[in-house]
Amino acid sequence: MTFRRVLLPLCLLTVLTASIVFAQPNPTGVTAEAVGMANVRAAPDIGAGLVGQIVAGTRYPVLGRSEFFPWLLLGRVDNGQPLGWVFMELMLVQGNAAAVPLSDLVIGVEGSPSTATPSAQTPSPGTPAVTTSPVQPPATAAPVPAGAVTGTVLGEINVRYGPGVDFPRVGVARAGDTLDLIRTHTTLPWVEIRYPDSPSGTGWVAVELITVNGDLSVLPTTSQTSFALPTLTPTPSPVNAAAVLGESAVPISPEFAALGNQLFALMLAAGFDPATSRIGTFFVMNLQTGEALSTGTDIAFSGMSMNKIAILADYYRMLASPANDVQANTVAQAMVCSENISTNRMLASIGGGNPYRGAESVSAFLDELGLGDSFIFTPFANDPFITPEAPMTRVTDVNQQAAQPDPYNQLTANETGGLLNAIYQCAENDRGPLLDTFPDQFTQTECRQMLHVMSYNKIGSLIEVGIPADVRIAHKHGWINDTHGDSAVVFSPGGDYIFVVALHNPDWLNFSESAPLIEEMSRTIYNYFNPDVPLLETRTVEGLGDVNACINSLLTSPVVPDLMSATVGG
Repeated sequence: MTFRRVLLPLCLLTVLTASIVFAQPNPTGVTAEAVGMANVRAAPDIGAGLVGQIVAGTRYPVLGRSEFFPWLLLGRVDNGQPLGWVFMELMLVQGNAAAVPLSDLVIGVEGSPSTATPSAQTPSPGTPAVTTSPVQPPATAAPVPAGAVTGTVLGEINVRYGPGVDFPRVGVARAGDTLDLIRTHTTLPWVEIRYPDSPSGTGWVAVELITVNGDLSVLPTTSQTSFALPTLTPTPSPVNAAAVLGESAVPISPEFAALGNQLFALMLAAGFDPATSRIGTFFVMNLQTGEALSTGTDIAFSGMSMNKIAILADYYRMLASPANDVQANTVAQAMVCSENISTNRMLASIGGGNPYRGAESVSAFLDELGLGDSFIFTPFANDPFITPEAPMTRVTDVNQQAAQPDPYNQLTANETGGLLNAIYQCAENDRGPLLDTFPDQFTQTECRQMLHVMSYNKIGSLIEVGIPADVRIAHKHGWINDTHGDSAVVFSPGGDYIFVVALHNPDWLNFSESAPLIEEMSRTIYNYFNPDVPLLETRTVEGLGDVNACINSLLTSPVVPDLMSATVGG
């Protein structure tokens, strides 16, 4: 049964509010009148016996309200005795209905409290007319074939265990999904659906969130509100030990596992839930112990500018000597200022003059390292110096649909973390996958220069504001319309660590949602490594400004001379 609120013209509402006045005192001071016409029933249930009907123009005293359902108990106008129950959405209420006492009365003959089946009433003299009808026993509903009534989901919605938002979610339905409707609720605007993923095999959705195909009235009904959950097997934590490129698996300590769960809880609280289309991924690695945790790393995200780390590494693989002035400026503009034309110059240098061949070389470099789920096959956009070509793409072993990744530029958090670890191990310990896979193509100084240039990346947001100002961070951020992320090596007093994070919301992701979350995750990790000197709140700092301002700042920055040195960091 569908209830529809009738919106009356303002002039008619004015007439209705100047209607009949009570002859007897109203104990609650709250009144209600029908919006058009409303059924009066013996109990707060559309399956209860029909006492009669009321029409607009009469204000009835409100004597009680249902504790569980949006129904009001009305009284007679002449003597204030209980008249019957009316669905609240069909009434205009004057006064505070929440202040009305709770009631569970069932109306019987002549409106007196009873558990008997109500019968038709005769109004007392002076009482506004209530049209009555004989009460018929409810008919037994015939079975409805599967698929006889369906619902098309209007947008992404939760499927719940019972008819209300207080029941636990058992799944998610997305726009365009077709649901098989099997039962309606008599007092709540929810419908039950077949849902095999639920412990009961069914679930509930709010009816206003679907387009109903068929006649709801043919479905069985229920007024049940108690849906006890069965004993459920605990859901495994979505945060798991991560395999890291070139490293042996390390057992995860309970404390480090608790950190991962805390980070995941922060994502959930901010609305990034892997069961929905708003999803996130992160990777955290303790560079002292080798412990690594991740979630969402079986999902491909758009590589954004975070994949410039891979371009930087392949660029240094090409360099045979310290960078000259042009090369150092190109690297600084690409990595410090995230300037795309300079990045494309790096790709062109890698690709023998063609940035598309350079991008393919970077992808082959990643593949040879063992990072085949990450790739870039196209230069960065908005470059007037490039003649467009049809780029390649790749089918990988991870989910390439959930986060709607760029088909030509993708990464996983785990692989980005693995690449950062490879650069870190080369820089700090003169070992690791870069040196093992590409002997004689990298030096320890070059790896240190890669981290050094990323230490000048200052954006005043994301990971960097979750650590103190005097703590070194080598990072590369990235963002596009629907995905924001950051990836960093943090050199903290309590130990070095890697943190990679990416968040996705279909079509558009607001920085007001992503930035505070990434910043708080960063602060949480920093405080884990530095419990004796925690950062009490994220910092508010200014970045280097827009790209042009950042490039101008390089004129007085030591980063370009540093990159031209054969010994900086060595």
